[in-house]
Amino acid sequence: MNQPRHRSAYSSRGKIGLIVPPTNTVNEAEWARLMPDGVTFHTVRMPIHDHVSSEADRRILIRDIAAKAAELTPAGVDVVAYACTAGSMISPPRSLPEAVSALAGVPIVTTASAIVEALRFLGAAKLSVATPYHDALNAHETAFLTAAGIEVRSIKGLGIGANGPADYPLIARTPIEAVLQHARSAFVHGSDALLISCTDFPTLPLIDPLERELGVPVVTSNQATLWEALRSIGLIEPIARGGVLLSNGSLRSEFRTEID
Repeated sequence: MNQPRHRSAYSSRGKIGLIVPPTNTVNEAEWARLMPDGVTFHTVRMPIHDHVSSEADRRILIRDIAAKAAELTPAGVDVVAYACTAGSMISPPRSLPEAVSALAGVPIVTTASAIVEALRFLGAAKLSVATPYHDALNAHETAFLTAAGIEVRSIKGLGIGANGPADYPLIARTPIEAVLQHARSAFVHGSDALLISCTDFPTLPLIDPLERELGVPVVTSNQATLWEALRSIGLIEPIARGGVLLSNGSLRSEFRTEID
């Protein structure tokens, strides 16, 4: 029998540190519904870095994530997840988590890197993408994914953020039905997977239904980040309601449709 990782009553199997943007309210809500027994997560908030365009910007981002990770290490976390999709889209994908890990002294997972790892795990090389973002941020995401060797066949946003950070709380307020219709409209035939991007975009109830409807894996920012965080501490087991990815790639009986 494996020895408990921690003596904490609720965290015997693992503790995950979570860094989210200040307005984010969805990530914690979705993780709370997915977290395996014996695993807990513990959150801090950090200002958004969504325009990392220079080496100086990158150094500031690394420093800020490491500082927030230091706030979490007294809780005994096994890994820290920086859960900001656009803010972690730095090429190559592993460069940001590796740089912060070296500075912080604790393993780091970033959403952007987790998405790439998840798509590779699923064998998804051609992608449709639904985001809440405006065109400039969608172009940034497309460039990041393309540099990682993933073909973006379609990307469609809701335009949120075009008026600046004051728009960001609108992402979490998007009704689930509107997210569903948006995801459907972004999907094009011939894609290996559908990515629904942004950790503050409510998507969890849609993963399984969309997989059944579209016949391809659905990857979301929160689902992929949790998957990578759990894998990083050796917890690999099926999780219900998290799609093919959180079932660790096993195709369910109802997930058989193929779309050419």
